[in-house]
Amino acid sequence: MFIKKRFWKATTAFLLAACILLGGFAQTSYAEEDLMEFAKKSGYPIKDGYRPKASIVIDADSGHILWEKQPDLSWSPASIAKVMTMYLALEAMEQGKFNLDTTVTATEKYVNISQIYALSNNKIALGVDYPVRDLFSMVAVPSSNVATLMLANLVSDNDEAGFIRKMNEKAAELGMKNTTYFNCSGAQISAFEGLYQAPGIDPEGDNKSTARDLAILTYNLIKKYPDILQFTNKPVVTTMENTPYAETFETYNYSLPGAKYGYEGVDGLKTGSSPTGGFNYIATAKKGDMRLIEVVLGVGDWSDQEGEYERHLAGNAILDHAFSTYEHKKLLSKGSNKINGKEITLEQDFYGFAKKDTEPSFTLADGKLSLKNEYGQVSPKIPAQSVQYQETNSKATDDPSTKTEKKKTVPSSSTKKEGHNYLVTGILAVLGLLLLVLSKVFRKRIAGVRRGSRKIATPATRLLFALGIIFILSAVSVFIFL
Repeated sequence: MFIKKRFWKATTAFLLAACILLGGFAQTSYAEEDLMEFAKKSGYPIKDGYRPKASIVIDADSGHILWEKQPDLSWSPASIAKVMTMYLALEAMEQGKFNLDTTVTATEKYVNISQIYALSNNKIALGVDYPVRDLFSMVAVPSSNVATLMLANLVSDNDEAGFIRKMNEKAAELGMKNTTYFNCSGAQISAFEGLYQAPGIDPEGDNKSTARDLAILTYNLIKKYPDILQFTNKPVVTTMENTPYAETFETYNYSLPGAKYGYEGVDGLKTGSSPTGGFNYIATAKKGDMRLIEVVLGVGDWSDQEGEYERHLAGNAILDHAFSTYEHKKLLSKGSNKINGKEITLEQDFYGFAKKDTEPSFTLADGKLSLKNEYGQVSPKIPAQSVQYQETNSKATDDPSTKTEKKKTVPSSSTKKEGHNYLVTGILAVLGLLLLVLSKVFRKRIAGVRRGSRKIATPATRLLFALGIIFILSAVSVFIFL
């Protein structure tokens, strides 16, 4: 009677789990949704034709990737190249070469550049001294090409080719493996009508980078020079205040609170657009203790200026997805913990990003515990967050008499039954895993036939997936109840 009761209890639990699974199977888990799908759920629907060519979002503190799509696609970043120029200017300030109050005098060359219609610019008056703090605002908000060149020439003592070499050297140093700079502003040197001279640099060269590399750059920028955000966090800025040369600019970063598509927490960083790059965007946003960095590249086409707005819907959707899916919390407490079958002692509490309502997984290596992440780190130069641990010695003894007793022990009927249950559990679990693998393989093949980058679920693949989960649940039921 007791055995029958246990059997029906196990069967009922299994059937309930299967019903829950099959009832909700038609819905894809939130974390696995496609950008277009979770954008719609987030309230920032992206129109057909405006899907970014590449995108990524990372934790600004650890470099932990939270979501990505074609992060290593080579792309023209357009005016986002100005971020590297600002980085090098901030580095020069750190080295004591100049400060925010240092001024650059407007020469005839700079005045003429400011009047080139094809370039984004601001007004520059001959002979006027422009403080570095105002040049930063001009670069960050109206994306002024002349202000960018003025800042770059201040850093390099007017060695324009030398500054571009410095940009590439810094990119290599930071681990931006797929980035090449040919100019300091995002506009090709040839567009400056002979006023920008960089001997040895291809004047038609178009800067190239990737979403991953730009995330690496932004990660290092915010880590080393967080004050950069003071130049990027306002929807409206006025430069050269209290002078006859004051100008007011509205930001192109429409995700800033107070702008057209304001998103709570966004406080920078830079937009960029060009005929070869379409519409691009780097943003950083902070909510509570969480700061994220995202990069969105290749939204729309230069011939359709709607992309200038759509990039922010995509950016907002990606940020919202990451903030909704992940949380930063204490994952393990200081002291004794059992991880991957080992008893270990942590030297301190361990914090990190984990998907909500899931149990995190960990790796143990070289005396350090770190969080497992399906996407990994944005760069090998940015190691995963970890904490030191010590493995606790086993209390088991190697007493010879104990070994002898074990040899003489005769397996009881209950031991045999347990062995049988373990065998059944193993078979069910293996079958379940095989069915899950088959469902993934068929989804990939269907996606390939339809020439889509997205894995497509069909009734057949869903059935395979459901059966796989049912077998695994059955294995769990056998193990626990029988």
